[in-house]
Amino acid sequence: MKGLLLRLSSLDADAAAAVRVIAHFQALLSVGTVDPVVLVRSTAGLVHCPAGLERPEGRVVRFAPDGVALPGVPGPVSARLALRPGGQVWLERNGEPGPLDELVLEWMAIAADMGPPRHVRSPHVADPALVETVLSEREAVEDRGRALRLLGLDPELPLRVVAVVGGGETDAGIEAVALLARGGPRAGVRIASMGALAAVLVQPGDGGDDLARELSAAVAERTRERATRATHAPRAAVRARGVRLGIGGGVAPFQAGASWAQARTALRFAVAGGPEERVVDHDALGSLALLADVPTARLRANPEVRALAGLAGRDGGDLSIAALAAFCRTGSLRQAAAALHLHHSSVAARLAGAEAALGRRLREPHDRFQAQLALYAWRLSVAE
Repeated sequence: MKGLLLRLSSLDADAAAAVRVIAHFQALLSVGTVDPVVLVRSTAGLVHCPAGLERPEGRVVRFAPDGVALPGVPGPVSARLALRPGGQVWLERNGEPGPLDELVLEWMAIAADMGPPRHVRSPHVADPALVETVLSEREAVEDRGRALRLLGLDPELPLRVVAVVGGGETDAGIEAVALLARGGPRAGVRIASMGALAAVLVQPGDGGDDLARELSAAVAERTRERATRATHAPRAAVRARGVRLGIGGGVAPFQAGASWAQARTALRFAVAGGPEERVVDHDALGSLALLADVPTARLRANPEVRALAGLAGRDGGDLSIAALAAFCRTGSLRQAAAALHLHHSSVAARLAGAEAALGRRLREPHDRFQAQLALYAWRLSVAE
């Protein structure tokens, strides 16, 4: 962890700060059951603002950053996170939340579970150099095996690689930690920042985890929470947009580079729409993955791709594209409207515009398939 801090601090101050946050809570969890007083007092000192915890039975613990206990009634809450089955944790800043407050609350919630560390299903931040070695096909097999063991992964068990890109101001590594720390895969996880992306190594214990479903559920839950907090912190809504994940296929650990390449290909198909569109599994793409091999210039030269680009560039074009995607996915006007939380007449009007732009009749299965194909091609043309 110290080596990772030094490595990250020379590259990105925010990333180094994020690792310090994670290291702080992992140190608390490493000693066993976390006392609520210790948790809240240490968190307040970490973030330099009052912090609070309410347990399901109603007990409230609050501390100032100087370690002084505060009355049970909280002051202005800048960010909060609900606990399960009840209670909450929160921070009390003057003004908007800090850039890492969401991450702090995620780990506060994990620590507030009060269980010993063996029951805490948390991801592990990994040394980027080790992850790069595992993913590199140029490194010797012996070096890759050594890196796998240092990461705590089994060289004999298959693994999958997930590529994550952050949205807005969100760092991809921070977003990966936040997603996988709560409600993500139950398997062993190692996360490292790789430039603009985060690489996540996932090694299922039984090989049967539905990674795409679990990650989609985590994205959906996180998006709902951010939308709730956006009333008090509009920047949270901005950061919620754009987070996307691509999942590579399961491979032997020594072929992790192939899964990483598949994950980045799948990421090109992912868009900042609903959870089902933000998370793309390369295995589920099937032959559609071949579109990623078509040169970008050739995709952009296609008449239907140009038509979609023009549609997207109009006022409200993003909603027209979303309506087209939802209708192609569901085949139903009402289901598309429900997915977009719009009236079906509004969706119908936007679909009419898409039909005019493409010269297609979307009620016809063949034309709808062609429109879906054009939509994929357009997404790939702008994903570079």
